[in-house]
Amino acid sequence: MPDAGEQAVAARPRRRGVAGSIWALEHAQDFVMVTVGVLLIGLAVILVVSGLVEFFRHAGQSVLVAASGLLDQILLVLILVEIVHTVVLSLRAHRLAAQPFIVVGLVAVIRRILFLLSSEAKVNNVELGLDIAMVIVFVAGLIAVSRFEKSYE
Repeated sequence: MPDAGEQAVAARPRRRGVAGSIWALEHAQDFVMVTVGVLLIGLAVILVVSGLVEFFRHAGQSVLVAASGLLDQILLVLILVEIVHTVVLSLRAHRLAAQPFIVVGLVAVIRRILFLLSSEAKVNNVELGLDIAMVIVFVAGLIAVSRFEKSYE
């Protein structure tokens, strides 16, 4: 005589055709997203350790250069963590959230501005102006998305 667990499995209808394909694709997508998230966290840990090693290696020569390199690494890690956050939100809600992508873009542009300003080469004013304009657009987008999501709830 089958137990209750076997009866529940037998009573559940098998997914076939399009429904079965959709179910398989959703689970495959979840598996890929989890794998990517784990790999991104591993990469973030490696970048933090590498950044700290490089900071202490170069701190004796020039603290400013070492700090600039560490800041660059930390901002890159922040971008990776925001991407992982987006992956987690997508796994939970099974929908794409715009806010984390805007934050990733904002951090990337700020990282680029800091790189331009900290480099020894002459700063291209047009490029710097475009980067600042992108920061303004990303902040405006973040505000707009936040207000839209609040009014949507």
